[in-house]
Amino acid sequence: MSDDVAAQHPTADAIADGRDETQDERADRNWNEILQELRVLQTGTQILTGFLLALAFQSGFGDLDAAQRTFYLVLIVLAALSAIIALAPVALHRALFRHRAKRAVVAYGHAALVTALVTVAALLVGVVAFVFDVVVSPDAATTAAVVLGGVLLVLWVVIPLVLRVRRRQAPGAGR
Repeated sequence: MSDDVAAQHPTADAIADGRDETQDERADRNWNEILQELRVLQTGTQILTGFLLALAFQSGFGDLDAAQRTFYLVLIVLAALSAIIALAPVALHRALFRHRAKRAVVAYGHAALVTALVTVAALLVGVVAFVFDVVVSPDAATTAAVVLGGVLLVLWVVIPLVLRVRRRQAPGAGR
């Protein structure tokens, strides 16, 4: 951040990204961005959870073997856990409302969102593996899980890390 901006905004954030905003303004913006991401994540998780819960009431559910039932229950727990983790920042925000703790809420929200993404990643791979196991075979389930897990890692981890490194190395980065 330039000295001019820092002088005009003594509480300006130390992160120099070219925005003329105070720490509180940055926290408000970041909180809104986290909420948008949580909405997207929560919608997908709710759809998966509904799908999983409906399975138990299907006539073919009784045909599952003990391992498939256990796998199903693990997926149900992952679905519930992902919803709980994704809603945790909202609960914290309510608990700390009007306590001037927005930056702490944003930091917590970021950590919870990353954790929820990891949980949802496991849930997505697990649901696909479960369906392949029931419909095709355990070997097909393993193949589907490995392929989907690989695609997920590339799109959610590798590409963002590559772009982050490139951005840091680019001339004028940080402006």
